Amino acid sequence: MASGEHEYRVNVEWIGNQGSGTSGYRAYGRNHEIRVAGKPTIPGSADPAFRGDAARWNPEDLLVASASACHKLWYLHLCADAGIVVERYEDNAVGTMLDTPTEGRFTRIVLRPHVTIRAGGDVALAEHLHHAAHEKCYIANSVNFPIECEAVIETVEV
Repeated sequence: MASGEHEYRVNVEWIGNQGSGTSGYRAYGRNHEIRVAGKPTIPGSADPAFRGDAARWNPEDLLVASASACHKLWYLHLCADAGIVVERYEDNAVGTMLDTPTEGRFTRIVLRPHVTIRAGGDVALAEHLHHAAHEKCYIANSVNFPIECEAVIETVEV
């Protein structure tokens, strides 16, 4: 694995000017496009609770997705190293955000991965590797709120 400092360059372009810029809170759209060279554009907006477009990704969706994806990538890596063959992995993650007149922040994310491993694999080790993945996850190590994991492991004959 590559070690050292890594840099990520992202372009976010606001496309919500409806003719009068930000002349008033209701005068502008929240839509934007997220771009990284060589990758598909991600259509973004605000959460609908904040006058955004429900059909587009919002920052809160992306944060929860980032935590889930980072955990999954570490988990698969650790399983491969341990000789546990993962056949399927699906996570239904949920992020909880507090929004008050004086504060807005995430209070937690709960990952709920449902993992299917090949029969004969060590189920107890597969469960333990979720803890190890959490300890290694770059996103979990970067946020100031808890990310919990409620994993379900099952086996399947191949």
